[in-house]
Amino acid sequence: MTIRLATRHDAGAWLAMRRALWPQASESEHRAEIDGFFAGQVREPLAVLLAEYGAAGVVGLAELSIRPSAEGCTRDRVAYLEGWFVVPEARRRGVGRALVAAAEQWGRDHGCREFASDTQSDNLAGAAAHRALGFIEVGSVRCFRKAIAA
Repeated sequence: MTIRLATRHDAGAWLAMRRALWPQASESEHRAEIDGFFAGQVREPLAVLLAEYGAAGVVGLAELSIRPSAEGCTRDRVAYLEGWFVVPEARRRGVGRALVAAAEQWGRDHGCREFASDTQSDNLAGAAAHRALGFIEVGSVRCFRKAIAA
């Protein structure tokens, strides 16, 4: 298995995994964000790591950013796992663990001493995967939105 930075050549595989991870967004929205990333026009992610597993090709991703704060963290520069996905047929083979280890190293290389992430409150498998890799649950947040009339 190889963990490496995404290139333009990986756009199709990255798009497929993003669509599986965040199905509520449209293909065109994902495509626009990917194109923006390669054009240097988006603030996040700052980096995208991909896991390549032999003949299977790209089987996982980690989208990374650096945040000025994160729930439960005490530093003002926190490496953040914005998105983490492994295709179902490659799960439980160390792919997710390898992506997170490489993401931690990326954070370290960028001056971060804390690493944070989040998952939906009903994503029990995601929460378990985070805990298995040493993340400590620090809270549960419900987010709300309200439009302001003109």
